[in-house]
Amino acid sequence: MLGFGKKGSIDGPALDRVRDWTREHFKLTEDETVMVSEIACAVPGCPPVETHVVFWTDQGRHHFKVFKPLAEVAEDDLPPAFMKNALTWVEGVGCSCC
Repeated sequence: MLGFGKKGSIDGPALDRVRDWTREHFKLTEDETVMVSEIACAVPGCPPVETHVVFWTDQGRHHFKVFKPLAEVAEDDLPPAFMKNALTWVEGVGCSCC
């Protein structure tokens, strides 16, 4: 887990749960990497802790955020599967939201 949580505060079962949901939800293979992290945010208006999910496919890097701590993420918080292509990170294009 990356971020600014307390040392030793990794919630292994929650990480595995969100990773497994993501893999199943977006029909990812075992060869496609899924990274889940909990990140603290100090930007005004930003939730104090959010969960970031990144995965890689042949189409490139995909990512999304869930605006709650990792332990509180539910399967229904994942974006709809049909949005998979919209989650693709386009290199060189930045935005302040992600």
